[in-house]
Amino acid sequence: MDMIMTIKGKVKFPITLDVGSWIFDDRRVDLDTYFSEEEKQERLTESATTVSKHWDRTVKEGAIPPQKTRKRYEKAKMLTSTFAIKLAPFLENAEPTPDASILVFETDSEDVSIPLEEGYNILVQFSNKGKALKEDGPVYILFPDGSNLDQPIKNVKAFRVE
Repeated sequence: MDMIMTIKGKVKFPITLDVGSWIFDDRRVDLDTYFSEEEKQERLTESATTVSKHWDRTVKEGAIPPQKTRKRYEKAKMLTSTFAIKLAPFLENAEPTPDASILVFETDSEDVSIPLEEGYNILVQFSNKGKALKEDGPVYILFPDGSNLDQPIKNVKAFRVE
């Protein structure tokens, strides 16, 4: 199965995406907890306080080297969790043209279209319980509210901006 996808169409820069590398991307989100109410509230407050907490800790304690137990925990988490990544940074880097208004998910059976503005909020699931989505992947499309979590858009092979 091909783990390479593209963002193409009415974009200034067509982009090639390697889905297999996303497991190492710090922007990935853990879908096992992402849609819980606690996690939603935490994300809202986290973005406002992350930088200041890091700055305060660095000033008080200095740089702290990574701990082996944390590395072990992160490795175990990567091997057992379900992950997705937001599509927004990739769409932004592709720079859709001003006349673009639709985002199309090209699948094996049919193309699924949504307004481009909604596309910036889409989650792209790339793993399930630590495994790549080989059967009906390489990615699934999830709406930001989790309404299609049980029935995601599957067999997505490319993104096309129209």
